[in-house]
Amino acid sequence: MSQSSHARAWEDLASGLRSWRLAATLGWTDIRLRYRGSVLGPLWMTISAAIMVASMGVIYARLFHMNLREYLPFLSLSLALWQVGLASLIQESCTCFIEAEAAIHAIKLPFSLQALRLLVRNAIVFAHSIVVPISVFVIYGVFPGLISLAALPGLVLWLIDGFAACLLLGALCARFRDIAPIIAAFLQIAFYVTPIIWKPSQLKPHQMHYLILNPFYDLMELVRGPVLGILPSLSSVVVATGLSIVWCTTAFLVFTRTRARLAFWV
Repeated sequence: MSQSSHARAWEDLASGLRSWRLAATLGWTDIRLRYRGSVLGPLWMTISAAIMVASMGVIYARLFHMNLREYLPFLSLSLALWQVGLASLIQESCTCFIEAEAAIHAIKLPFSLQALRLLVRNAIVFAHSIVVPISVFVIYGVFPGLISLAALPGLVLWLIDGFAACLLLGALCARFRDIAPIIAAFLQIAFYVTPIIWKPSQLKPHQMHYLILNPFYDLMELVRGPVLGILPSLSSVVVATGLSIVWCTTAFLVFTRTRARLAFWV
């Protein structure tokens, strides 16, 4: 890779960040078009999330012999973070550039703008989904206090990783279309091996060591732990931060190498 390729990639990232207002407008327009003609619009996401939490909460609380007051806040928050914060963001990042084909061919814009556009779109969806766990917390009187502010660095890390996912997976999936369904299948498996519908405390002490090696668990704990009133462990912070550095570095190198050919692949 030449020095000029790195320079053009950095300039693309800088131009995309400078155009954040345009990205926000495009992301909001995507949501409006997605629910065009709908009476409730994005509120359908809130309603479907509420139904899922209520049904799964009752069933799994009985299966796991858990107190509903302790289990439902955990489940509602975990589902919201997973479905919108992690799984949905990763899956949509695979089609980040493919879905923007018309815009890419019609006008010269920084490719990173499309990544920011996707982040804005998912942030709006997340804002509607997070209403459900907030409501559950209020109903059961769960108030973590100021410790919940410790989740903010985790959310920032999620945004950075999501941006990197768009650059990495968006470019690779534009070239190799088989990667997207493989990732979708992988995420289905990750859903069950990550403590989302089950709690980490259900594992035996010696099994917790293997759980820390699950990157999704470490990322979840950075945000979920403080909101539930528990600070994430040092090992989770180190693993999540280390993997994020590797992830972002890989994303930039791939983006640098593929950027010049993206317009021909989509």
